[in-house]
Amino acid sequence: MHHIEPYYKWRDYYVASEDKRSPFYKRRYSEFEFSNAIYNYYIHPQWDYFGSETLYMKVIFADYTRNFAVIEFIGEWNDCISNDIMLMKRNIIDKMIRRGIHKFLIIGENVLNFHADEDCYYEEWYEEVTEQEGWIVAIQFRPHIITEMQGGNLHYYLNFGEAFDQIKWRSLQPLHLLFAVEQLLQRSSGLLPPGQRKA
Repeated sequence: MHHIEPYYKWRDYYVASEDKRSPFYKRRYSEFEFSNAIYNYYIHPQWDYFGSETLYMKVIFADYTRNFAVIEFIGEWNDCISNDIMLMKRNIIDKMIRRGIHKFLIIGENVLNFHADEDCYYEEWYEEVTEQEGWIVAIQFRPHIITEMQGGNLHYYLNFGEAFDQIKWRSLQPLHLLFAVEQLLQRSSGLLPPGQRKA
């Protein structure tokens, strides 16, 4: 796992540690010292710790004019034991919302497992962003994780599905990704919650 690093080709557009509004402003990284681990596996030092012992993240893009952020994850997302969503919501998402971000694209290519628990923090997150005409879109999560998310009723708060997963996000610039996501959302019924949309 230590070879898997956050997506870096957008660094010309955005670096969270250089963004004064970012929760990770002034964070320092080593390219040689591996200190963070998920269970017994060290991970690349560019991933950011936010309180969870099994899930790490990287804000790879944020645009405060368009109120949009892209967050990539790695590890095991465990709401059941470690309440990862609470840690994420309180330590990171709340701060980003206060700074004007209300469109969140979360990327789960490197999330290996998901364990659902109560959905109250997802509901809170959903309600806060939709008040500002925002959204939460999840892409590239593995099929068994999507099944777990659906079992935890998260489809009422997160937009996900085959149409979103077909977006080749790595080949796009950040704003082109935003436009692609918003086009898909516009094709869905804006009057229905995410779980009832046909994405």
